[in-house]
Amino acid sequence: MSSRNISISHIGFLTPGNYSDDDPLSGLEQTLQQLQYGEELGFESAWVRQRHLEPGISSASAFLAAATQRTSRIELGTAVIPIGYESPYRLAEDLATVDVLARGRLNIGVSAGRPLHAELIAPLVFDGDWSGCDFSHDRVLRFADNLRGAYLGDAQTLIKTPFGPQRPRLQPYAKGLIDRIWYGGGSQRSAAWAGRNGFNLLTGNVIAGEGTDDFFVAQSRLIETFRRAGSHRRVAVGRVIVPFDSADAATRRRYRDYANGRHERTLSPQGERRTLFARDVVGTSDEILEQLFADPILPEVGALRLELPYEFEHEEYRQILHDFVTTIAPELGWKRQPDIRVAS
Repeated sequence: MSSRNISISHIGFLTPGNYSDDDPLSGLEQTLQQLQYGEELGFESAWVRQRHLEPGISSASAFLAAATQRTSRIELGTAVIPIGYESPYRLAEDLATVDVLARGRLNIGVSAGRPLHAELIAPLVFDGDWSGCDFSHDRVLRFADNLRGAYLGDAQTLIKTPFGPQRPRLQPYAKGLIDRIWYGGGSQRSAAWAGRNGFNLLTGNVIAGEGTDDFFVAQSRLIETFRRAGSHRRVAVGRVIVPFDSADAATRRRYRDYANGRHERTLSPQGERRTLFARDVVGTSDEILEQLFADPILPEVGALRLELPYEFEHEEYRQILHDFVTTIAPELGWKRQPDIRVAS
């Protein structure tokens, strides 16, 4: 049944990290359990959203530090950190620490631009007038430079430490982490920029409709632009995929209703930016595979990321992850890898 044109070698999943406002611990604990379960199933990577002012993960670095102690093989990722609110140096310190704790399993997804809720949050983050702050791609470059491990000052610059004089640089130095930065690109401009600067590319089910009303055409052009910019880095595509082979009848109806409620937004560009949305892929494994085999983007990539919907419950997420691994992924060419992982 598998398509010869699709050869997915890496599967990951993106989880929203939801919790109830009056009990954040339970939700965060369940998300940690999802990451553990994903590792048991054979997923190569697990990603978390970073969201502000919502009942979700507001600090990806803090959450993933905990996840490093609950997992041993699966790669851990942030998708994505809006870097506008972050100190490029302090964020680099935090994420380098997470990568060391993970033994080289961290992937860093970031985005630039003015972050959401700036009118509310920016006065709390920045001293003085924040309207002139740098929210451009340059902030990402500053962050990346801090991960390179370069020493500060010249060869004679030393700092006093309890261990004697040392040349100063960001600590801890996480070797190889600089090559595991992913940019969440939704426009031609951002894809070209990511390609020129040697970052990996994350592209999901939301994209800018530049010169087309067709989501797949827009995403294909995005990937082409990224690669034409001179990048040989990785591309990971995300899709909302909700198989329900092992779900009961009531859950199946709920999944169908969820997809139907979001279908209208996929019919035409939305808003001034002409945002295009991919259709949610919901149904039996046979129904889903029929749609995925017709997806013109999947033959272009080797990594597929399952994006879990926001509104579902913990046991439903587990069911979706299980069904995807057992009934969908193998038909896309994926084979479970041995549990022994060699860090890059």
